[in-house]
Amino acid sequence: MLTKKGKYGLKALVHLSQLPAGQLAFVGDIATANKIPKKFLDAILGELRNAGFVQSRKGKDGGYRLAKPAAEIKIGHVVRVLDGPLAPIPCASRTQYQPCDDCDEATCQIRHMMLEVRQAIAGVLDNRSLAQVRDAANDDVLTDALHHA
Repeated sequence: MLTKKGKYGLKALVHLSQLPAGQLAFVGDIATANKIPKKFLDAILGELRNAGFVQSRKGKDGGYRLAKPAAEIKIGHVVRVLDGPLAPIPCASRTQYQPCDDCDEATCQIRHMMLEVRQAIAGVLDNRSLAQVRDAANDDVLTDALHHA
């Protein structure tokens, strides 16, 4: 399940992706517009900066902006940075695989099903760019899904 951290990070990136190229946004403005606690957003934006998704500038004319075009930012990469592996269980993870103590992986039906779940999640998130999410924001189905999540 996507954590609040992951959701808020994605909302902040969508916000930044809507700015004219090169324009900076204040943390307070992003937080207010997206109903995100400012202190939490400060920490999330720090992680996004360290991962190379956003750039920041200090001072009265400071703020945040995307570090690269929205079309080059894949949602799966952002979610992994903020929330960790996409897989529902460690033995199905590609990025942080850990074997289970209680199973024979070759015959474990649960692992096989969870590998399929992980592939389905990755299939969506790794093929969806920030630009596609931003541009779909007016789509009623996606909007409803985000508001009821």
